[in-house]
Amino acid sequence: MNLTPLQARVARDIVAYVRQEQLAAGHHVSELGLAKALKTSRTPIKIALNYLAERGMLNQDRNRGFFLAKPYDDLAEIAQDLSVSIDDPIYQQIAVMRLNGQIPEQFAETDLMRLFNISRYMLRGVLMRIQQEGWIEQRAGQGWQFLPMIDSVEAYEESYSFRAIIEPAGLLAPTFMADTEALARCKKQQQFIADGGYLTMTPQELFESNAQFHETLASFSGNRFHVQTVRRLDQLRRLVEYRQASKRSPRREQAVEHLAILACLERGDRLAAADHMRKHLEQARRHKVAAELFEAVELPVEAAFESA
Repeated sequence: MNLTPLQARVARDIVAYVRQEQLAAGHHVSELGLAKALKTSRTPIKIALNYLAERGMLNQDRNRGFFLAKPYDDLAEIAQDLSVSIDDPIYQQIAVMRLNGQIPEQFAETDLMRLFNISRYMLRGVLMRIQQEGWIEQRAGQGWQFLPMIDSVEAYEESYSFRAIIEPAGLLAPTFMADTEALARCKKQQQFIADGGYLTMTPQELFESNAQFHETLASFSGNRFHVQTVRRLDQLRRLVEYRQASKRSPRREQAVEHLAILACLERGDRLAAADHMRKHLEQARRHKVAAELFEAVELPVEAAFESA
């Protein structure tokens, strides 16, 4: 079965969801439940489930639906296969070229169609994915425009300095109230990563698990603006974090630090949790800036925008 870019992304998200939730073989996977969890319509969900059944990940019962044929920890191969979907090469090249300043802030679809020698249909699928991730928008007239994002060492350091202020403050907010079920899910996910899950997780899975941890804790603050700010900062850092995610060495340490924060919250010590969070963000800032995230990357595309 050949999947469209959208269907391939949904299939990838389903696999990531199963791995994140650590679902066992035999677990019932419902279309409606996945549509709610992944915030998408049931049509691409159904197509993706049929594809995953063909790949041997699911068993289908005509009367009862789909069931996992394999446990979550036996899906590394299919996760890696789906991480390189039909639109990923173009997506990655747009991301890197934008980070390197090789694509201007505003552009027309025809510019990228000519640059990458692809059809409008394929390009539109990539742009829809980028728009969903929050770093591009369609202009009112015509064409597209990149939104502000973290694209320099200075901006990256500034973002971490800001996070080191607001995230610990959220843990100490007078309206703070932890959701015990969400806390347990975070702990389960971070323990999986610390126990070696990071070795087989894709860059997208690593980023999403990290973002989910910070956004979940921000949601406990009881302040809508706090969680919106943390979510927006995650969107801004998505591209450089994807690049960093290929360097897996610090991922276990980060998960261990996340678990220490969660342990403080479990015993009700918000002051210690806030202190751990501040130290965690400062450690991450030092490591990632030292990793030279913004070094130029050579691309196979020889053409370039004349205005870039």
